[in-house]
Amino acid sequence: MFNEFFEYLYGFFSPFRVFAYLTFRSAFAALTTLLICFLFGGKIIEFLRTLKIGQSVREEGPKTHLIKTGTPTMGGIFIILSVVIAMLFWGDLQNKSIWITMAAFISFGAIGFFDDFLKVRKHNSEGLPAWAKLIGQFAVAITIVLVIYFTGGKETTMLYIPFFKEPVLDMGFWWIPFAVLLVVGESNAVNFSDGLDGLLAGLLIIVFLTLAVLTYITGRIDYSSYLGIVYIPEAGELTVFCLAAAGACVGFLWFNAHPADVFMGDVGSLSLGGVIAVISLITKKEILLFVIGGVFVLEIASVIIQVLSFKIRKKRIFKMAPLHHHYELMGWAETKTVIRFWILGGLFAIIALSTLKIQ
Repeated sequence: MFNEFFEYLYGFFSPFRVFAYLTFRSAFAALTTLLICFLFGGKIIEFLRTLKIGQSVREEGPKTHLIKTGTPTMGGIFIILSVVIAMLFWGDLQNKSIWITMAAFISFGAIGFFDDFLKVRKHNSEGLPAWAKLIGQFAVAITIVLVIYFTGGKETTMLYIPFFKEPVLDMGFWWIPFAVLLVVGESNAVNFSDGLDGLLAGLLIIVFLTLAVLTYITGRIDYSSYLGIVYIPEAGELTVFCLAAAGACVGFLWFNAHPADVFMGDVGSLSLGGVIAVISLITKKEILLFVIGGVFVLEIASVIIQVLSFKIRKKRIFKMAPLHHHYELMGWAETKTVIRFWILGGLFAIIALSTLKIQ
């Protein structure tokens, strides 16, 4: 919105041209979401507490988590609101990738909202039935992927992998089911990673900062040509979204740090997980996403391995899944587990960015 408004003022006062710069708008989008969370986060938490929207803790979970029962949840609402407001102010609303990303963000958030709402209403940790949640996720993912497929360029169905400059395969129609599974899988992987105070917010800050770098260089023909990566003209504008999301996660972490005053809930984790995957599809970083979100891959893999092992062998591999609970039950303090997972997330981000030069 500011972008269009100040375009009109360029002819009267040239310094207003600063509002056209992508880096300027991205930085101020992050500052906007951060300030919104800081200024209104406490009020939203009090409102949630007044409505008795509190967390229900699984009885089979670590006993140390029982003290968290009743802590306000659905804090992801103010992440979504702050990002939407920032994008309306600082985003280029003529860019179709922005609208695709925002649609995915809000839609997955709506699924998470209903899931959280049912948990609060039933006063237990069971929200939407698993089949209902998956149907909703697949419906949103299919819609978003089809829009990308039919509106994207010739690069849309190409498959790029780290360390190779050229695409290894044109997936054609098969890109659609691949992309749908990636979006649904990433959304759930991020959701599984939300279990300790500050864990997911910190990991998401790292992931969105990494994606901000990738979207920026992917949207610039000079940088993408120099690095030998695919050039996607509209991808650069997603830098604004990535930094807005990073700023919102920093603001949320202020209240979510141990001991947490509020939890993100599925409304936050599903929306942020889904939008990460959508950004990777638009920028053609689908495979690299497995490296960027390496911790999320480990978390969901631990759940899959645990379930398969128990069904086939009647034995558990981990003390508890997802993986962060396993280390808690090994005796790691919650804060130690969180910080070590953040460090691991940072290492994955460094590896992902290093692939830009090593190819």
